[in-house]
Amino acid sequence: MIAHNALLSQLDTLLVQSRELWQVKAFNCDALPWQERFPHLAECVWSLDDCELDNIDKVQADLLAYLLPALKADLADLGLEWRLELLDIKAPSTQTHQSEVIGQQDAGHFSAGIKGRKWAQINAFTQQIDNGQSEVLEWCAGKGHLGRLIAKAYDRQVVSLEWQQGLCEAGEVFAKQWQLPQRFICADAFDAQQSELKVEQQAVALHACGDLHVRLLHLATKAGTRDIAISPCCYHLIQAQEYQAMSRLGIKSELRLTRHDLQLPLQQSTIANEKQLSLRHKEIAWRLGFDCLQRDVREVSQYLPIPSIKQSQLSGEFAAFCVWAAEQKAVTLPKVVDFEHFLHLGIERQKLTRRVDLVAHLFRAVFEHWLLLDRVCFLEEQGYQVSLEVFCDNAITPRNSLIKAKR
Repeated sequence: MIAHNALLSQLDTLLVQSRELWQVKAFNCDALPWQERFPHLAECVWSLDDCELDNIDKVQADLLAYLLPALKADLADLGLEWRLELLDIKAPSTQTHQSEVIGQQDAGHFSAGIKGRKWAQINAFTQQIDNGQSEVLEWCAGKGHLGRLIAKAYDRQVVSLEWQQGLCEAGEVFAKQWQLPQRFICADAFDAQQSELKVEQQAVALHACGDLHVRLLHLATKAGTRDIAISPCCYHLIQAQEYQAMSRLGIKSELRLTRHDLQLPLQQSTIANEKQLSLRHKEIAWRLGFDCLQRDVREVSQYLPIPSIKQSQLSGEFAAFCVWAAEQKAVTLPKVVDFEHFLHLGIERQKLTRRVDLVAHLFRAVFEHWLLLDRVCFLEEQGYQVSLEVFCDNAITPRNSLIKAKR
């Protein structure tokens, strides 16, 4: 098996070579930004019907099957050689069983109030926790759902760290009711003095976002914590304007990654239903339609982001949405506006943005693997034995990577 640092280097080379295809902001584009250099790819994406795009995008293997032949043809014409086989990269799957780690009756109580997929994630993650003797530190615990299952399944002492007092109190009530060896600490994960990390401990974090799981890795390695198990999530939720690489190889990389770039792995609608997808497409078309309007009014050819909207707003009229958006951004609209015209422009622009994004999605798995390996190599540099695995099926959550480290 190839060493983690060697694989990170290979992925880095591919991502640097292909930056113009994935490091793009689709909302800023008025044409495929790479169509002159990659005409076969451009022809391929425009040949796809709009109704086909979502289904192709859901499954990475289908996306590769549709787009790779065109990309290979363009690379051949350009005389370039990229390691395109890396686009199909996957972490090894762990062998998990589908049954509960605790009895069915108890599982019914423990899973109450937790959405089905979230409980499935917690159950699958818990199966990968060693049945050891050391204390478990649950990082960014919320109500302590993961910690309580570990405490129940393995009778291990669990310390659940969470900064919101109300969540800690709710978790404490449950732990006391079930007489679990679990206690809560209300503390800020960014405060090293309150972290509770120590050597004889296993630190766990299921979907701690961005800086939160990075902070755990820094503090745990500094404390010498012997055992770490994390599943990263939401890489873009960072305080810095650009991504701060962790490993020596990552730090040396030519890649400069913005928060927008870091959202690429999250752009996969494997669990969205038809209604959710329809509403999402409608929202984007409306946003782009308003953007066409504000560019015309302000005479500034620059995308103007607007705040998040309530789903109920999409059941109204496009004109009302534009009035609301204009108020949010202090844009003065003329008294007479042909809203249907700008809605049509938005729908047409959406056809473009979906195809820009579709090509970028070719690289989302490689990009996430690069981010994961940056963490893995950092841990190895700190003296840990590290594995990178998949702990549950992609249909349960696309954020199904598990980093396990032991010292």
